Amino acid sequence: MENEEVHAILGPAWSSQAKFVIDLGMKAQVPIISFSASSPSLSPTRSHYFVRTAYDDSSQVGALAAVVQAYGWREITLVYEDTDFGNGLVPYLVDAFQEVNARISYRSVIPPSPADIDIVKELNNLLMRQTRVFLVHMTAVIGSRFFAIASNAGMMSEEFAWIVTDGLSSLLDPVISKASDSMQGVLGVRPHVPPSESRRNFEERWRKLYAERNPHDEIADLSLLGLWAYDTVSALALAGEMAWDPAKSRYLKPNTSRNNLNFSSIGISEMGPKLLDKILNIKFQGLTGEFTLPSGALHPIAFEIFNVVGHREETIGFWTSAQGLSLELNLSTKVDYRASANYLKPPTWPGDTLKPPKGWVMPMSGKKLRIGVPMKDGFSEFFKIEWDPHTGVPSYSGFAHDMFMAVLDALPFAIPHKYIPYVNESRQSAGTYDDMLNEIKRQKFDAVVGDTTIVAYRSSKVDFTLPYSESGLAMVVAVKDDERRNTWIFIQPLSWNLWLTTGLASIFTGSVVWLLEHRTNEEFKAPPRQQIGLIFLFSFSTLVLAHRERIANKLTRLVLIVWVFVVLILTQSYTASLASFFTVQRFTPKYVDVHDLIRNHHYVGYQEGSYVKEFLMRQLNFDKSKLIPYGSPEEYHDALSKGSESGGVAAIFDDLPCIKLFLARYCNKYKVVGPTYKTDGFGFVSLSFSPS
Repeated sequence: MENEEVHAILGPAWSSQAKFVIDLGMKAQVPIISFSASSPSLSPTRSHYFVRTAYDDSSQVGALAAVVQAYGWREITLVYEDTDFGNGLVPYLVDAFQEVNARISYRSVIPPSPADIDIVKELNNLLMRQTRVFLVHMTAVIGSRFFAIASNAGMMSEEFAWIVTDGLSSLLDPVISKASDSMQGVLGVRPHVPPSESRRNFEERWRKLYAERNPHDEIADLSLLGLWAYDTVSALALAGEMAWDPAKSRYLKPNTSRNNLNFSSIGISEMGPKLLDKILNIKFQGLTGEFTLPSGALHPIAFEIFNVVGHREETIGFWTSAQGLSLELNLSTKVDYRASANYLKPPTWPGDTLKPPKGWVMPMSGKKLRIGVPMKDGFSEFFKIEWDPHTGVPSYSGFAHDMFMAVLDALPFAIPHKYIPYVNESRQSAGTYDDMLNEIKRQKFDAVVGDTTIVAYRSSKVDFTLPYSESGLAMVVAVKDDERRNTWIFIQPLSWNLWLTTGLASIFTGSVVWLLEHRTNEEFKAPPRQQIGLIFLFSFSTLVLAHRERIANKLTRLVLIVWVFVVLILTQSYTASLASFFTVQRFTPKYVDVHDLIRNHHYVGYQEGSYVKEFLMRQLNFDKSKLIPYGSPEEYHDALSKGSESGGVAAIFDDLPCIKLFLARYCNKYKVVGPTYKTDGFGFVSLSFSPS
């Protein structure tokens, strides 16, 4: 500017350098045109004479967030270099991940000129954390070294997921032959450059020229920045031809001294404003597609999602701000925004596997969640603790344990934890469930896992999760033994009066039929001694519709129709009554009303250590002396079998899941009766964080 009085400047290469040069360009009204200063902090709208012929780094954050959302990751570790290039993208990444319910759990900052030991220390720090999804935002020079060291550290295995920004992928081609071996399975985003005939011709000429000038070197492909550089020079040349005026090829206020650099003496370019206007309005088909600079910057059409496999970068999909992820790029199609892995080709992940990493592992260090678990002899189907007789190490099983482990597996992050059995020195239960929950307040436990019922008074002290079981408290009692069940039970559905009436009606019907038929019907004619037997035989055979005599008289048919209808009613009633003797009446409970138990001072049972004792005393007004605790279904059975008068109980109160387990073993002897009292079921417990 001072010595040569330039009217445009290409570059500089780095964003940190560009800030200084842009200020000079503003003073001298000289366009500063950069194809590599991509930091979001440099804005053409704020610096009028700054022109960016590359993509703003922040334009890729939507594609990165879509990839994270597609694979369901919730926590990401950001690894970036401590430069303006690296730091400038961080705020945009934070906002983009928040929109897809993900967050940056840790920021790993690499020095601008790191030694290998600096990278090794930071990798060891990453290994101590649970997140295994790493987003790397570096230039190719540092990034290629970083991945080589990470590979040697064993961090390119199947439990890791690596994503690179276009800061590394745009310059990846020149180093891919050396870096690809250590980047197997890496995903990356980069601007999409549509293929064209002009680009293919240019690349052929480039390879030929490169081979002539560097006969002993491997022929390197042009990077995206190289293509942008070519288009930028072409655009500047076209703009210069249109704006050039020899009469205005000087500064209005030339420097008075050319010996020393003096910022205050820099003049103003006469050609600069016109040249800037031509550049901003230029439009042509370049190597990277349509070259146009709305708002002073090049804007992306789409981004490619690629996967490093072998020595290739395979494109597995595309991303646009309007359509999201897609297998094929079709800008004319109108579709809703999509961020699902179904719209990407299955990538090959680190460790040469097709299974996506879950994104986290148990960390190697850090505080573990202390989880209290109950010790109980009965109902071990919910939670069971067994100690190894040789090592004394406890093992855990049961529905509550399996449910808790399933919840942990479904979370997008790891929760380091350890079970602490709530037992005394003899490995027996150290108290009730309420006592165990109080240990959370005393900070002995951080949470409790087991068949813990959610009730109101507990919720004032601790927090519960949503219930994972059926809710309700019920009463189970023994069924009566039906004393009438014997060999002659088939007689009991009908009373003796009804049996006698039926018999007399049958005989009467047979007599009427005989009177109407014996004069004209040969089948009813017989010697006097046989006619009485014929009457009785016909009468009782009609009860089962088995009479053999043919009826000739119409009045007789009318009598039989009425009689058959009566027989049908009697038969159906008898069948229904007999069935009830074998079913319904067989399961008649001994007690059906809670108030009868209280009024008659019967003993009732409950599960030892549960909240049910307090419920029976406070809500149902049972006498404390009439409540007996039991610890297993076998004890329930023994107590109910004896009854309240013989040292047992008249009823058992417990949660519905426990009642169903009990009835599954003894379904023929006991029955649930009375109302089901409202509870919220079983849940997991943690410390309450309410303001109180």
